[in-house]
Amino acid sequence: MPFGNALVPPAELSTSDFYLRPITADDAEQDFAAVMESREYLRFWEQSTWPRDDFTVNENREDLESLEERHRNKVGFTYTVLDPALSECLGCVYLLPADAPSLSSATITALDGMQWGEREAAVYFWLRKSQMALHSDVRLLEVLRGWLASEWNLDGYLFVTNEQFEQQVHLFEAAGLQPRFKIDERGKPGAYLAYS
Repeated sequence: MPFGNALVPPAELSTSDFYLRPITADDAEQDFAAVMESREYLRFWEQSTWPRDDFTVNENREDLESLEERHRNKVGFTYTVLDPALSECLGCVYLLPADAPSLSSATITALDGMQWGEREAAVYFWLRKSQMALHSDVRLLEVLRGWLASEWNLDGYLFVTNEQFEQQVHLFEAAGLQPRFKIDERGKPGAYLAYS
């Protein structure tokens, strides 16, 4: 299900480290460079073979066209993460409604008694490999937590990652976030963990 009409996604977020705005098909080349640099991370994160080694810019453009349409229709919101000079894509941030099809068809197990419906959104993000090496993900998580609290009119949210993507698991736990749910998606070898 899409997010409700009352939810108006922010147009942008600008900090000294990052600039976020809705992704468009015109971002295909910059996004492709970040995706391909980070493909080993993304395969853990996605629990799939995406992106293939022979993935192309044109295939990436098709993916971004779909994400742009989803954003416009409030099915899910995707933001490109750029450097402050807007010269390089550093990664992406995705917000999905808690009843998105991929989540509705998953087996979700509460780890502490919380009910899945108590949160409106699932938030996923990744940064390119070179940024992970600089621990920019620590700063991005801090920025996102502030942005989600102050600029988004959400009835709660959860950060989601795959349990096999250990760097992000450690990131969330070092930030004091607690695993609230285990999410088993059909056909995926590793479970996802949702934190708040």
